[in-house]
Amino acid sequence: MTNLLLAVIYLAFISLGLPDGLLGAAWPTMSGDLNAPLSWAGGVSMVISAGTIISALLSDRLTLRFGAGRVTAFSVALTAAALMGFSFAPNYWVLIVMAIPYGLGAGGVDAALNNYVAVHYTSRHMSWLHCMWGLGALIGPYVMSYALASAHGWQWGYRSIGILQIVLTAVLVLSLPLWRSRTQTTVAGGGVEHDNDTENGATPAAQRKPLGLLGVLRISGAPQILIMFFCYCAIEQTAILWASSYMVGVDGLAKDVAATFTSMFLIGITAGRFANGFMTMKFSDATMIRVGTALIALGIVMMLMPVHSTALAGAAFITIGLGCAPVYPCIIHSTPAYFGADKSQAIVGVQMACAYVGTMLMPPLFGVIAQHTTIALLPWYLTVFVLLMACMHEWLRALRRGSMHDVALS
Repeated sequence: MTNLLLAVIYLAFISLGLPDGLLGAAWPTMSGDLNAPLSWAGGVSMVISAGTIISALLSDRLTLRFGAGRVTAFSVALTAAALMGFSFAPNYWVLIVMAIPYGLGAGGVDAALNNYVAVHYTSRHMSWLHCMWGLGALIGPYVMSYALASAHGWQWGYRSIGILQIVLTAVLVLSLPLWRSRTQTTVAGGGVEHDNDTENGATPAAQRKPLGLLGVLRISGAPQILIMFFCYCAIEQTAILWASSYMVGVDGLAKDVAATFTSMFLIGITAGRFANGFMTMKFSDATMIRVGTALIALGIVMMLMPVHSTALAGAAFITIGLGCAPVYPCIIHSTPAYFGADKSQAIVGVQMACAYVGTMLMPPLFGVIAQHTTIALLPWYLTVFVLLMACMHEWLRALRRGSMHDVALS
């Protein structure tokens, strides 16, 4: 039963990634069909991001009341309805309206499943979970490109993914008894980890109250881990958005070659998370975060080298992608260990909100900076966030050691 539920969770994360690349892949065609300027894609993207932030902040309250299984099933259903709405949209403003449930659903799935896996499964499953997201994010654009190439239009691209989401909603509804009956799961050390509600003396869910944003910020170490998440997403999304432009403008690569290396950056993250699943069997989350941070720093150093070549430029961004691979899942998986399973849902929800804020604001901010200065500042921009993320991680570790020392003395 445990493995069956895990398979369902993996499917849910593939579905979370499937729609992520659709808008970018289809927008050149959609904008013409809907008589919308090319730049208006940013409006749809920002509404989606705002929705994900809201649902992530509400995830603790919703999960306490309805349970992770029901929240996940409803969130996927909401996303499916939004995607079907996209496929029938007659104009741009319908897209904006449909972007609201799209964002709310995506944020609900993200926060609920990340915390559930962090509490109930080992770190390798968290890495593989995010590998599944990457798989979905890679498949989505291919589905859209097939729909466009076969003359079915972007509508059928969205409709196809929407139908898959409807099927997954049915699977999730049928799996609800598995979520309710699951009370034990094996942990890395070969022992038994009990249900989230009673682990390590945590307060049972029925007796807990939602912490809220201010409650989370008052927890020792929480601001540090939230800043880490913000910095990570700023690094990842800024690199994804501006890698091609940097390689063309600074390294002198052809546009098609630069685009290929940008896709390899995403492949590096996905493949890296698959490999990290095995590495976490031997190394702790903290070690994997440090290794990932060091690889990102190494990639930035490669960007700053005075020699400009196709091989070096590609290797730099692939190295950054490999470095990004362990950081996101290992931060999430370590959250219950740092703060307790009874607080982790609230903290993970705020982590997701910080992630979306970093994703929404930091890449455009660099665009403004590059427009008024030079895109050659990209490695220095990334360096700021890498250093801040590393400092926050070590500060969090120090607070954790101090807390353990205080408990030992009490």
